[in-house]
Amino acid sequence: MAEAERIIGTPDTPDADRGEQTRDEQTRDEQTRDGQTRDGRDRAGTHGTAADTERPRGKRRIAVLFAVAAFAYALDLISKMIVVAKLEHHEPIEIVGDWLRFEAIRNAGAAFGFGEAFTVIFTVIAAAVIVVIIRLARKLYSLPWAIALGLLLGGALGNLTDRIFRSPGVFEGAVVDFIAPKHFAVFNLADSAIVCGGILIVLLSFRGLDPDGTVHKD
Repeated sequence: MAEAERIIGTPDTPDADRGEQTRDEQTRDEQTRDGQTRDGRDRAGTHGTAADTERPRGKRRIAVLFAVAAFAYALDLISKMIVVAKLEHHEPIEIVGDWLRFEAIRNAGAAFGFGEAFTVIFTVIAAAVIVVIIRLARKLYSLPWAIALGLLLGGALGNLTDRIFRSPGVFEGAVVDFIAPKHFAVFNLADSAIVCGGILIVLLSFRGLDPDGTVHKD
């Protein structure tokens, strides 16, 4: 009997086959879940890395903006202090003959001496520009825009300081101008920073570069 069973073989058992199929399906399911889990972790890691990269990049641009603004503001403030101490109530100093000279002038108007009757309005505008730039800084990812806005911010702060702290009174103070080219209005370094920042913004806009770093084409 034992020999006969060995020769004939053990008949297939349906229950055994179903058990093996069930184990195979469980193994495949576990492999699928493991793959999905690893894939999810990979995607999460990729997204996390991109987000982590964007945050430091934005912070660096904001740092550049405020560094440029601080430099422009300090340069304007120091130059005005020197002009008031050394040049005001004195003869102008010729730098390039009659073409360029330093001459201390108190300007109650806007940049380059325009609109002297609207000192308070220009003060409010300068303050509003500063607020807008600071709010825009949160979405700043472009280095050229950071430089341009930094120049605007530093120049606006420089002239706003004069409006607040110089005579004849708060928000009505006269700005100190001293750069006097021939056949042109007298201005200061804050005015120069504002103009340079404005020109740079116009060029960036023509090139289609937005403050957030994206480039668009009309």
